[in-house]
Amino acid sequence: MDRLPLLLGIGSAVVLLAVVAVRFSTRLGLPSLLLYLGIGVLIGESGLGIRFDDAALTQALGVAALVLILADGGLSTRWSTVRPALGLGIALSTVSVVVSIAVTGFALHWLLGLDLRVGFLWGAVLSSTDAAAVFSVLRGLGLGGRLVGSLELESGLNDAPVFIAVVLLSSGTALSWTDPLLVVYELALGGVLGGLLGRLGVAGLKRAALPATGLYPLATLAVCVGAFALVQSLHASGLLACYVAALVLGNGSLPHREGTRSFAEGLGWLAQIGLFVLLGLYVSPDQLLAAVVPALIAAAVLLVLARPLSVVAAASWFRIPWQEQAFLSWAGLRGAVPIVLALVPLTSGLPGARELVDAVFVLVVVLTVVQGTTLPAVARFLGLAKPQVQEIEVDAAPLEALRADLLQMTVPQGSRMHGVYVRELRLPEGTGLSLVVRRGASFTPQGDTRLQEGDQLLVVATATAREAAERRLRAVDRSGRLARWRGDSGTATS
Repeated sequence: MDRLPLLLGIGSAVVLLAVVAVRFSTRLGLPSLLLYLGIGVLIGESGLGIRFDDAALTQALGVAALVLILADGGLSTRWSTVRPALGLGIALSTVSVVVSIAVTGFALHWLLGLDLRVGFLWGAVLSSTDAAAVFSVLRGLGLGGRLVGSLELESGLNDAPVFIAVVLLSSGTALSWTDPLLVVYELALGGVLGGLLGRLGVAGLKRAALPATGLYPLATLAVCVGAFALVQSLHASGLLACYVAALVLGNGSLPHREGTRSFAEGLGWLAQIGLFVLLGLYVSPDQLLAAVVPALIAAAVLLVLARPLSVVAAASWFRIPWQEQAFLSWAGLRGAVPIVLALVPLTSGLPGARELVDAVFVLVVVLTVVQGTTLPAVARFLGLAKPQVQEIEVDAAPLEALRADLLQMTVPQGSRMHGVYVRELRLPEGTGLSLVVRRGASFTPQGDTRLQEGDQLLVVATATAREAAERRLRAVDRSGRLARWRGDSGTATS
């Protein structure tokens, strides 16, 4: 009890420092997870001297944080965004995983002299794209609907098959032909039960008359976490069940939906901060030097060989343009999940597992710097950056009561929306342009107001008109005031 104030003080200081780090990382163009890992290393045994080397506890806390991150991702993902990319997202989270494990395993077996099963284990650990990195980075790039939807689905869904593969390869028992069937069973049961529990949660929360609005976000998160716990206890994929349940809940007509999403986002940030700081605290910087060469070799295999081949294997069925395939190949962001997965063979006592953890830590840092900082430039180079139309957080109750959404977008340079009169936007019924911010000054637009490059637009749309409003704004951006006459319906194809 005497140490409680000290522990709480350290915890609050770490969280405040991490929150401030988000602002600096945004200005510097660096992913915030690097700063969180740095904070963990700083307060660890090589910094302030706090020693933490419990691999089993780190793995358990890591999986718990991943559950909260997946819940946040599912609750904030719109079905209208991921629906056009459903097939591609599933292919990226299944076919790509298999190809990536195989290519990485054989390559590292040849390059590093690893046993073939150990090589496949490295491939499985490194095949998982990180939900926290994807959800925090990609949504700020202004990409088209199919790219965002497929990458969000991949990062939310691929943790489940990868986790199962890592557990199987770490078990030490001989693999059999029934193992792939077991994986399919666990994923299928996890997805079905997650969807069912999500629908039950939506129905229950609609009918519940809770005495305080703050209880609705708690109940929603409890359904997601409960889905993981229940399905995992049935020897199915709890991670997949959690994400699917959150996806169903986030797209249901929940009471106080915006408050729930805001609460889940805050909890997701706390989980990310805690997870990355914990992993930074766990590693020993003195041991990382020996892992640099294997990590760089594995990173090169992933970037040059495994990820591009796995994307081609998944995307070739959907006639995806080469520009999008190139971006998908570069956008396979790694984060804390591979480090957490690398702890599984370590807690299982597998020989060489400590070297894997150190190599994965170095690899994550290297790939985060290389990929995370260059994604905006790659998107612009490939011509994939679009005007960003996104929902922003609003706590005003009338919007929720009226079932309306608040959208924000910026007219980018080169957009054909430049010079278009507001009346020529012809937004669908139930939608209105309520505010324009131009060079720092805001005003209420009229029908004869002409839009300019750099204008920030605030659009209010009813829930039923939102998708049509987004399509119309995209169409005018691409084709100008005569978008309909030119056959541009605004459908997000990239």
